[in-house]
Amino acid sequence: MTSPVFASESKTPWEAEADVVVVGSGVAGLTAASRAAELGLRVLVVTKGRLTDGNTRWAQGGVAVVLADAAGGDGDSLDAHVADTLNAGAGLCDADAVRTVVEAGPAAVEWLRSRGARFDTDSAGRLARTREGGHSAFRVIHAGGDATGAEVQRCLVAAAEGLPVLEQHVAVEALTTASGEVCGLRVLAAPDSTPGTVRARAVLLATGGLGQLYQATSNPELATGDGLALALRAGASAADLEFVQFHPTVLYTPGARGRCPLVTEAVRGEGAVLVDAAGDRVMRGVHPLGDLAPRDVVSAAITRRLASAPGGVDDHVFLDATAVTGFAERFPTVLAACTAAGIDPTREPIPVVPAAHFACGGVVTDRHGRTEVTGLYAVGEVARTGLHGANRLASNSLLEGLVMGRRAAEAMAMDLAAGRSAVSDPRPGPTPVAPVAERSALQRLMSRYAGIGRDAEGMAVAGSVLDVSTKDTPLWTVDAVEDAALTLVARALLAAANTRTESRGCHVRHDHPERDDRLWRRSQTVRLNPSGQPVLTDPILEDVA
Repeated sequence: MTSPVFASESKTPWEAEADVVVVGSGVAGLTAASRAAELGLRVLVVTKGRLTDGNTRWAQGGVAVVLADAAGGDGDSLDAHVADTLNAGAGLCDADAVRTVVEAGPAAVEWLRSRGARFDTDSAGRLARTREGGHSAFRVIHAGGDATGAEVQRCLVAAAEGLPVLEQHVAVEALTTASGEVCGLRVLAAPDSTPGTVRARAVLLATGGLGQLYQATSNPELATGDGLALALRAGASAADLEFVQFHPTVLYTPGARGRCPLVTEAVRGEGAVLVDAAGDRVMRGVHPLGDLAPRDVVSAAITRRLASAPGGVDDHVFLDATAVTGFAERFPTVLAACTAAGIDPTREPIPVVPAAHFACGGVVTDRHGRTEVTGLYAVGEVARTGLHGANRLASNSLLEGLVMGRRAAEAMAMDLAAGRSAVSDPRPGPTPVAPVAERSALQRLMSRYAGIGRDAEGMAVAGSVLDVSTKDTPLWTVDAVEDAALTLVARALLAAANTRTESRGCHVRHDHPERDDRLWRRSQTVRLNPSGQPVLTDPILEDVA
């Protein structure tokens, strides 16, 4: 593995320089870093964990892409993939963004395969594929059965061999010129909080999501919303923050907190069904696609079933995969997690529950990863391109990372060639200070009042508690940076969710249960006001009937 650079045994500040700093080491970040290096740019990768950490390696399902040589059902098309994505996005996708990403998928996958990625094949040597929730065809290619993310990460880490990497460092803030252009980063070492400054002509955020806002999530411990908070503080805007996708099936263990093992949607694609404690089908009569309905529909149906259980004592449902043939070979990762919990999925149903999974919104970018702040770019889950809308279609995230990572690298190369010819000399000010809430209390608040089901009263309680419980804290430790990011992102999410008085996609309001296309078929934009508070910047919504 590539070794860290600029390591320091003391807390003496250090400086470094690059053309491009990529923050994050998942599929989007490493794709961008590799492509930027191919284009002749000096690249530095900054990652909060090890190069092999992050959310990509936990992805089980696969890459949603229409390929001519894939094995499986007939009749699929790019148009069908676009239509499924738009349908899952519940009216808030940018149709042009969807089509451009989907159309670029085959080339992106071939680029990855040319660098050594090994996907599963059938007996004839064609790429095997499966079907997941919201898909009308078998178009999801996979690796290692249910270890696609691990294979993608392995391939990209190998492709990044030789690039300078700063491991176990968190990005604290973007450094800017007097005119507001981003010209570098302030960072902290994770083990000892040694500060550093990186001068750069461009900064690309690929920091992933915000799953650690909640008590139970499929996300790793690193997913604390750092990149989103950094972008907001740098002057960028965010959109669709209210749409947090809860994966319907993570392995249930009593009292579990933090990252919970995922039970991939592909298990349902191979015939598994959701049942309650009485053995009744959860999805019967709920949606035409049944157990393969979009994730927001399935998660909401599970939540309703649990709430209606006699005495309200049920806290999970079951995924019955006992009829799935070849389970051990097809889903070795799921099998290992179940076995560790004392469950044999080939003989008994798997206890499952929804958990926070994917942020559909994020930093607003164009279709090439550019934000509205010169010098600042964003790709992957931290970004909002318009691909996902109000709910992400299963297995579109690895696709997005591959496509947008390449595009962002090419956009940076083009922008730097056209203008910013030299690295600016950032002058870091004093250590930033930000409001910080105690993490476990914040997670309890968000899980209770801003999870799958929300209402105005509960979100008002959450906002009030945050207002009185935060403490201004210098960001001179990694924990402080993470907790400040979670606090800011929670406030921004609550502001957007409270204002959207309808239910759409991942955003479910108990007090406004209907979807309202007349008033709400639009995204909301959030940015920080001069005092650092998140505010909605859109005008009052007008009747468009």
